[in-house]
Amino acid sequence: MQTTMYSRAVRIRTRLEQVFGWDQAQVLADVIDEAYSDLVKTSDFNELKAIVRELAEAQTRTEKRVGELAEAQVRTEKRLDELTKAQVNIEKRLTRLEVTVQKLADAQVNMEKRLTRLEATVQKLVEAQVRTEKRLGELAEAQTRTEKRVGELAEAQARTEKRLDELTAAQVNMENRLTRLEVTVQKLAEAQARTEKELHELVLAHKETRRQLGGLAETVGYGLENQAYKALPALLERDFGITVTGRLKRGWVPDNYGNMLEVNIIGEGVRDGKKVTLVGECKSQLSKRKVENFIRKRLDRLDEVFDDIFPLIVTHMTSEPDVEEYVRERGIALYYSYDF
Repeated sequence: MQTTMYSRAVRIRTRLEQVFGWDQAQVLADVIDEAYSDLVKTSDFNELKAIVRELAEAQTRTEKRVGELAEAQVRTEKRLDELTKAQVNIEKRLTRLEVTVQKLADAQVNMEKRLTRLEATVQKLVEAQVRTEKRLGELAEAQTRTEKRVGELAEAQARTEKRLDELTAAQVNMENRLTRLEVTVQKLAEAQARTEKELHELVLAHKETRRQLGGLAETVGYGLENQAYKALPALLERDFGITVTGRLKRGWVPDNYGNMLEVNIIGEGVRDGKKVTLVGECKSQLSKRKVENFIRKRLDRLDEVFDDIFPLIVTHMTSEPDVEEYVRERGIALYYSYDF
């Protein structure tokens, strides 16, 4: 009986090696040998067989589960490959879109340079910065986390495609706006050309007007001076007791620094037995500013040349009601053309 049991043990050991491999079979064989050496009972051996059978079934279920997990992993990797390819295509489309946006930005810069001559501001093109979703990281250790990540990538892809559609529509709108803007700029350029032509004509007309007014002012000024030369001697004698010696004239005299200075009215006279120098200015319309200019540009520049200066101003009219009082307060004689 022991021989029969030993033969059965050998067969069981061989079977265990086929099912579990050599290492696990060795462990079970040791258990069998131990059972054989102790001459176990038939019921104990049957119990051992049941344990071995359960271990074999558990190993079969484990291999089946491993196969299912391997198939699930293959499907997961296939899905990830598809998503990766889709992401690559999206990035290529985004790259082409960025190139297009850059070209539009360059066109906008050129347009702004053209509009600078018209002193107008064209709103800068807004460059859309497209950022892609974060790349897929390493696979998570757990299958549940991997499937969750795949779902997140699918949602990100949907958002990216939606964003691409929005950018495409925005690009079309931008091109339409640029077309309208180019038409507007062309019209502005034509209007600017017409304006510059009209402005040039206006400048020429203005120069001619100023030339004519300058000639007229000189004529009026010389006429007032000529009247003053004849009328002032009698008026100065009457009002200030000044006897004009020689004649009054327009002339050039050296100033305090030796520079030649033109004076509208220059002459000599005698008052109370003392010699005085008559220095005068003729203005068609007299203002306080012109009075100050006469003091600063004529009297102050001649105060060291002549010992006793008698200042006077001749005018047609004043531009302000208090000019006459302003002149008198500064010790300057004032005569109007109607005094002549």
